[in-house]
Amino acid sequence: MKANSLQELYVEQLADLYNAEQQIVKALPDLIDAAQSEQLRSALTEHLELTREHAARIESIFENLDQEIENEKCKGMEGVIKEGSELVENIDDEDVRDAGIIAAAQRVEHYEMAGYGTARTYASLLGHDDAANLLQKTLSEEKEADQKLSSLAEQLNVEALETGEAQPRAARSKAAQKPSRGKRVA
Repeated sequence: MKANSLQELYVEQLADLYNAEQQIVKALPDLIDAAQSEQLRSALTEHLELTREHAARIESIFENLDQEIENEKCKGMEGVIKEGSELVENIDDEDVRDAGIIAAAQRVEHYEMAGYGTARTYASLLGHDDAANLLQKTLSEEKEADQKLSSLAEQLNVEALETGEAQPRAARSKAAQKPSRGKRVA
């Protein structure tokens, strides 16, 4: 779709957000399954339900606009999700994986916050006050989710650090115990 007015750009942004939410609904169960921390699984599960609500809000905005939702892939979210999935798949340690899941989820949240902030502003400018309120509600929920992830990261990233630090320390102490094979210099 080629946007030639702010109204068309607004509709395009809504469709992009809708597809992004659909992609998140498909991706979150894999992150929930990969998470080791019960707190992280709970936060992601809660956000999955909110994500479904966010998509439903966009559907209602489209109904009020009396428009169909364009079915175009949100390439930005596709990339963010793919990058996050690849990161998480390549981490064996559960604590470090949880830290990676949080990093991936926060990237998703930040992408959504940018999109919802923009769409809300367009809705306000165009006089779509009910839509602007719905978009603001979703934006606030995305910010809360990001804050919850940040709080979890404070705890879980420390666990990942401790797990990661244990390995190098053990390797260093073994190296210190080995006799040097080099020549002695007097």
